[in-house]
Amino acid sequence: MAKYDIVVVGAGLAGLSAAIQSQMAGKKTLLIEQHNLPGGCATSFVRGRFEIEPSLHELCDFGPASNPGDIRNILDSYGVKLDWYECPDCFRAITKGSDGELLDVTMPAGVDNFINAMEKEVPGSRESMVKLFELFQEVLDGIAYITASKGNPDSAVLQAEYPDMLRTGAYSTQKVFDALKLPKKAQNILSIYWSYLGVDMNHLAFIHYAAMVHKYVSRGAYIPAHTSHELSNGMIERFRELGGDVWFNCRAEEFLFNGDRLCGVKTNMGTVDCQYVLANINPDIIYGKMMPKELIPEREKKLSAARDGKFGGRMFTAYFCCDVPAEELGITDYSYFLQGSYDSEKEYKNILGGIKTNDYSIFLCYNIANPKFSPEGTCVCSFTTFGSPVDWNDLSQEDYFKFKNQFAKKMLDSLKAKTGIELRGHIEEMEVASPWTFARYLGVPEGSVYGYETSDWDGMMARMQMLGTDYPIKGLRPIGAAGPRGDGYSAAVICGQLMALNALKDLKAEEEGGNA
Repeated sequence: MAKYDIVVVGAGLAGLSAAIQSQMAGKKTLLIEQHNLPGGCATSFVRGRFEIEPSLHELCDFGPASNPGDIRNILDSYGVKLDWYECPDCFRAITKGSDGELLDVTMPAGVDNFINAMEKEVPGSRESMVKLFELFQEVLDGIAYITASKGNPDSAVLQAEYPDMLRTGAYSTQKVFDALKLPKKAQNILSIYWSYLGVDMNHLAFIHYAAMVHKYVSRGAYIPAHTSHELSNGMIERFRELGGDVWFNCRAEEFLFNGDRLCGVKTNMGTVDCQYVLANINPDIIYGKMMPKELIPEREKKLSAARDGKFGGRMFTAYFCCDVPAEELGITDYSYFLQGSYDSEKEYKNILGGIKTNDYSIFLCYNIANPKFSPEGTCVCSFTTFGSPVDWNDLSQEDYFKFKNQFAKKMLDSLKAKTGIELRGHIEEMEVASPWTFARYLGVPEGSVYGYETSDWDGMMARMQMLGTDYPIKGLRPIGAAGPRGDGYSAAVICGQLMALNALKDLKAEEEGGNA
């Protein structure tokens, strides 16, 4: 029986981050991964002469060296060094307003630049936009304080230093926008990022929205020079340099307990004895298949029942590798948000209606940010939208590939109709990943790469404040998309570190209690 202090299950970004943090703290750490590569979504695949990025659009909260974000700081503290490209602008959005008028707007990075561009698009919006970004900053500072307190903030400090964060904490983003009297067109433009969190503006907690948007605008967005596979490889190499052990092609099958405390992991490669497990696995799978039912706390059963069916984004992504450069196709921007309207709640409901009503996608061309992304004279593009159970409830196995191609065709048609860009005739390689693809490779229910939907009562702030309550099983903490930060690349790295620090705190408390 192998023996370790901490076993991390799953080498996605949350698992990689947790493993490095645990090893750096002096704990003998084992990282196991059922695939033969690290990264989860943070990987790459090859078709013909092209290496393709499967999921990363851009990484927020990285920032330049002169204004580093949490992700740059964390990676620097880990000793992970990569080459990065900054993405031009925040986004270009093409859609129709409530009056049916076509709206085509590009918003730049940088707070002053963003506010100036908004004033140009929406004259008279400057004052309310300045107030909004001041509130964004207070929210960001407040979250940093709560994170530093490990879920136990001083209420007096919160009331004295972050009063507006507390005032907005229980409200949706839409209600805060209305309270700030933001012009409707400004609200429409600001709502573009809702899909990155997978929740419409009427149900998306303002605090969660504020934290993400401020990072994107104030620090810009970045991508690794060689796809997100470079990021996951860099992290796994650093973990090994620190002395950590990695077992690939290793599947965790059961968590073992001595009484009510975890004591090991049964895998397809043998049993591992350990003091603690950080599991990058959906909690429903842990509780349903991997541990004794009698040890599941009653609260966790109720929490799982309350979240039943409320999975976050189930991604549908189409990749197109073209035999001409981006400029020849008329592609001028890095990211295009293409949607039927600016009404996020309407778009969200249309997405849930399946392919017949879904008119939402995000189109990217990686070569705009990184001219060397693909072979000279070529470019790589992708479309991302959400899938819906409606799409697969009655879908036969025989119709699966036909349906994937139907979805890809709809995205190509939408791009041509809304931008005039036509990829057909220049597609050298293509691939389509459906929610089933992500379910198969990541082991997540229904392909829900976003874990549980972070809406209403189950938002990021509520989860952060329940850190001490939501993980009551001794020696075991789920991490990743289903964790307190929700999902996304930045959230995964932060969550992995946060949960590792809490595990280290738990172990220290046990040791001190035992010594006492």
